[in-house]
Formats: sequence, C-alpha cells, structure tokens
Amino acid sequence: MHNKMSGLLGLLLLGTTWSALAAPPGGGKDQQRALDATLSAIVNDAAHPLASLSVLAIRHGKVSYEQQFGYRHIGATRADSLPVTPATLFRIASVSKMMTTLGLMRLVEQGKLSLDQDVGIYLGFSLRNPHFPQQALTLRSLLSHTSSLRDAGGYAWGPERSLRDVFTAGGDSMWDKQTAPGRYFTYANLNWGVIGTVMEKVTGERFDLLMRRLLLDPLDVRGGYNPAAFPAEDVANTATLYRKRTLETEVWQPQGPWIAQADDFYQRPPTALASYVIGSNATVFSPTGGLRISAAGLGKVMQMLLDGGRYQHQQLLQPASIALMFGRQWQLAPDAGNGDSERGLYRAWGLGNQQFDAVAGQGNHLVEGASFTAVGHLGDAYGLVSAFVLDFQNKNGMVMLVGGTGSDPEQYPGTYSAMGRSEERILTTLYRGAMDNNPSLH
Repeated sequence: MHNKMSGLLGLLLLGTTWSALAAPPGGGKDQQRALDATLSAIVNDAAHPLASLSVLAIRHGKVSYEQQFGYRHIGATRADSLPVTPATLFRIASVSKMMTTLGLMRLVEQGKLSLDQDVGIYLGFSLRNPHFPQQALTLRSLLSHTSSLRDAGGYAWGPERSLRDVFTAGGDSMWDKQTAPGRYFTYANLNWGVIGTVMEKVTGERFDLLMRRLLLDPLDVRGGYNPAAFPAEDVANTATLYRKRTLETEVWQPQGPWIAQADDFYQRPPTALASYVIGSNATVFSPTGGLRISAAGLGKVMQMLLDGGRYQHQQLLQPASIALMFGRQWQLAPDAGNGDSERGLYRAWGLGNQQFDAVAGQGNHLVEGASFTAVGHLGDAYGLVSAFVLDFQNKNGMVMLVGGTGSDPEQYPGTYSAMGRSEERILTTLYRGAMDNNPSLH
C-alpha cells in the first residue's frame, strides 16, 4: 500500500486528474491514509505552504472523515510549536455570518423579529439610505446583501462607539448612491454589525452570550464570539492565524517565517471588555467574522441542519425555517446588472448563506469535475480561509479551516473557480476521498 499511496501522491502533485484519488468511500484505512497523505502534501507544499488545516466531511448524514494538519501555534522551533487537535478553535471569518443567521432565525421563529420590518424600529433610531430615504432597510435585505450598506466607512468599532453615532457621522461612504435597498447585491460586512445589534436590542442579551444560548450550548459546542470569556484551556487551544507576509511592507515570503496576524494569545491574551452597553454596537463581538469554533463543532451544526433542525432530542429550528433561510433571495442576472459578483464568486444568495451551483466554468463552482450543488458560506481573513458547504438533497457536506496562508493568494488563483488554488485543491481532494460514490466516473 505504501507504493500505491506514493504513486497517487505523485500523480496528484504533478497535476493529474482528481479521479486519481483512491477507491470510493468505504475503502477503509488504506483510503484514509491516502487521503491523509494527499492533504498533508497540500499543507506542506513548499511554494504555497499552509500553517494549519482542520477538515471534516459528512456523507449521507454521518461524519465520514475528520483530520488535522500543521500547528495552531508556531514557535521558534518545531519542539516549541503546538499541533492542531480535533478541539482546536479557529476564528472562522465570514462563515460566522451564517452561524449568526442561525441564531437570528431562532428569534424569528419565536416572533421576536420579522424579516420584513424596518430595522430602525428595532434599533431605536432611523436607519435609511440618505439617497433613498423612503425605502426601509429590513433584515431580509441585510441578510441577502441587498441593503445598500457599504463597507467603505468601516464595519467594526470599539465599545466606546454606538452604531447610532457611527451612522450619524458616517456620511455617504456607508451607502450606495445609485441603487435603493433590496435591488442590488454587494457583499458588505457592515450588514452583520447591524444584525447583531438588532438581536441584542430585542433580547436584552449581550451578543456573545446570546449566541451561546441560541446555538452553541444546545449543540454542546465550545468556543464563541468573545475569547476573553473562554476557559483557559480553550484560549490555549485557539489557533493563531498566520501569513508569510511582512507586517510593515506586506511582502509575501513563502520561504520566510510565519508571522502572526490574529489570535496570538500566547503573546497577547484576549482582553475583557471593561464596559459595554447592550444594544449599542455588537460589532465589538464581530457577528460578521469573530466566531471561534472547531471543525468538529461546525460538523455538529451541519448535522443539525441536515437532520431538519434537530440535535439529539431538541428541535433547534423548524424545517420551515431552514427552508426559508436557504431559499434563494437573490440571483445574478444574465447581464450581471443587479450585483457585484466578485469575479463570479457570488452568483446567488439566501438569508445569510451563499448558493453554489455545480456549473463548470462559474466562479462559485466548488469541486473540480463533480456535480456538487451546495449552500453555505466561505471565509477569508488574517490568513484564515474557511468553507462550510452542504448538500441537503444527499445529506453531504464539507468543513475546511485553513489557519494560515504562506503565499500571495493573488499569485495562486484557482483554476476552475474564483477561489484560491489551495482551497480548490483541499475541497476537491476532500470530496473525492470522503464523499464521492464513484470517482472513476469523473
């Protein structure tokens, strides 16, 4: 088997077709070792190294593969470095938006929020695009990135600022001047700062604690949106995010040292909030990107969704709410005149989730040579690259958490999508080795 694995790995690294991966799932330990070896080679690619990787695959509703590679903390020597474990928490970037949305949908079910209400009523102050003052912003428009809010004026502020004051002083840079709310898609992180603040206002609970109550605690998942509140063992097992890019000159050096970008809690422990007014500015907790969670924790979320909103004996979300959340709210027009698709990456959107079409040649195509239609979310921040994608029809899904990129993503683009090439290689490898029924057909 060693020779077979080496041959497979060599073919893969030489750029042969992905169908060179081993037999269909169910091939046993030999198949897992082959998949381990292929993913390890991607992580340790000398030209495009990754600091760490944690992945999980679900096939027909059950976890079919789970593995970790690399280091959550990189010291001066390998002996000083700490490996990724199944419990390692990663700051998952924009996949956090989808997790925030799951909490929001529970509040919608409880009648505390309406998707089509003017959000200014919840916030306690008027929130209108000054160029279209008659058009209300709603949770539906925020969740589908059609709110007309823009990130140019910023999307995160300290606890000393309130959103009311931010919007009062923000001016035109925070708004689309050409299109009214509900009409045009532009991905905007600021939407989720507003959403998190609305959730605080209607519950009277601090966002990080609210999300623990609504989502994490019922699933018995560790982590959260506020590492200062974590127990010491979770702080110690949170991955530092890295790039091989200098902080001052932003020059990429794939052969150089890993440089910490975020969550370097070994050097700077998380700082507790001295004071915070609930409902004033939830961007403090980053509903848009600040959830720390493990791949296994995300796997529990995925299984809950695939099981119709149930986890063990609890019904966290009704099937109708899941159908509503993942129903298509926006789709790129043929002439692309109704949205900014970011080189084709964004072609359709639900409520807080991206829709991935299995159409070759489109920027949102997830798996090379395979028909994998999915919904979910991608993330990219501070060297972290993440994916949470699931196929409801076949009860399949994948979680990918990369804890650091060593080469300039602009110089290593994808070959079949608008993703980076490392993400493409990981997702396609994971799909072929842990989910595909018959890779020889592709």
